[in-house]
Amino acid sequence: MDDDVLLAEQMAYYRAGAAEYDRQYAEYEDLQRLLAVVDELPIAGDVLELACGTGRWTTLLAARAHSVTAVDAAGEVLALARARTASPVVQFLKADLFEWQPRRRYDTVFFAFWLSHVPPTRLPDFWNTVAAALAPGGKAVFIDDGPAAAAYEEVLTNQPAPAALRRLDDGSQYRIVKVFHDARTLTDDLTAQGWSVRIRSMAGNFIGIAEPPDRAGEQAATVATS
Repeated sequence: MDDDVLLAEQMAYYRAGAAEYDRQYAEYEDLQRLLAVVDELPIAGDVLELACGTGRWTTLLAARAHSVTAVDAAGEVLALARARTASPVVQFLKADLFEWQPRRRYDTVFFAFWLSHVPPTRLPDFWNTVAAALAPGGKAVFIDDGPAAAAYEEVLTNQPAPAALRRLDDGSQYRIVKVFHDARTLTDDLTAQGWSVRIRSMAGNFIGIAEPPDRAGEQAATVATS
């Protein structure tokens, strides 16, 4: 796909910058407040965390969950996450989220600051993967940057997908996918796909809770009318 090169550069950025990633959580109060919000969210049962990064959210999820399966494609950030997380209920898994498919279902699928890194052309497949990973009655819980965050990024134009330029301490530069989702548009898009969704804004970020389409009900209705 046209965005493959951009996604490869995004992966390179997170691998090279793993040691610098946590700095933002110490510098920005908004992120610290978001971390505290986890206790208010419907995190329960067996949890699948997508793009777990350095484990900042993983430890908080583990305190609420029966088990946590934390997935990321970058071995460098997973090493930091493992060092941070001592909980016996957490299992880490290295996998490319654009190719990986869960082998079981979970009560909660959680992802923080990952949705904005998914190219728009891949969003339908992504949401289908999330839906397939959820057990009946399960919920997707997600946190990300809203449009206001664009003011703090070096936004690029004429790219295969919405993108921004990031720099590391050594002066290296990387393009990443960066989609600044508007809460209302995202709600409308998911609702159109049959999801039940609630999204609220918090400072320049948003917090979403979504339930997938009732596919069992749809199948039953199809059988009844056939």
